[in-house]
Amino acid sequence: MKLAKYVLPSGKPGVGRVEGDQILPLHTTDGPIHSLAELLDAEDPYATAEFMTHTSDAVPLASVELLPPIDQQEVWAAGVTYKRSRTARMEESATAASCYDRVYASPRPEIFFKASPSRCSGPNKPLRIRVDSDWNVPEPELALVLNSRLELVGFTIGNDMSSRDIEGDNPLYLPQAKVYNQCCGLGPWITLHRDMPPAAEIGIALAIHRGGAKVFEGHTSVAQMARSFENLIGWLGRDQSFPTGCFLLTGTGIVPDNSFTLHAGDVVEITIDGIGTLKNPIVRG
Repeated sequence: MKLAKYVLPSGKPGVGRVEGDQILPLHTTDGPIHSLAELLDAEDPYATAEFMTHTSDAVPLASVELLPPIDQQEVWAAGVTYKRSRTARMEESATAASCYDRVYASPRPEIFFKASPSRCSGPNKPLRIRVDSDWNVPEPELALVLNSRLELVGFTIGNDMSSRDIEGDNPLYLPQAKVYNQCCGLGPWITLHRDMPPAAEIGIALAIHRGGAKVFEGHTSVAQMARSFENLIGWLGRDQSFPTGCFLLTGTGIVPDNSFTLHAGDVVEITIDGIGTLKNPIVRG
């Protein structure tokens, strides 16, 4: 089951189930629901969403604007969880190389705050490259969707935009390389846990288009991760609570060559098995 937030042409927002080329609005006896987070926090989100579905209210998916599938949750991210990611971080800076080499093998992962809801962009909405950076890349990542009890209830696609020159200059600049306006793509919807393929079978693909031509593509799979979902969730939850739930980006295994940087006008497409495709144009400044 895929759950989405959307806005109708009339401007009316809603939460619904995506079924093929339609979206089925979810209702309670009091009317349409607007909080996807509350649904995800139910004891059984799947059964709750089925109960709320009214097939007679179906609307064409193409007629609605999809929003990022987030309410008030925080977005966190894990780094250096794939071997390729470790290599890329070490290539950015000799100063930082030993830090990233050690964290890849350390029991404690790298986990950092990524975005508030206001910094997230949904499908077909712009993601930003910083005005003070000349080396920027998208980072395609499987995002874990956690409820207030830190239970893994679903998955979505995340784009952890990154300024590689800023982070490479000094690892202490990581927040500036990662956290800014329109720094995180999320969507196009959330696939509930029970309807995803087994973790080892989840493929991830990245394509970057420029001027109508494909200028980069890459593929990896969750099987290449050095850490499990349970391990990352366990560390995230140490001495932290998330009353409205949380998103956790699980790291990237696709990193363009060092000669590549995003340009304004590029279009980034991330496709993950069991979810779909998240597409975002790139702007600067």
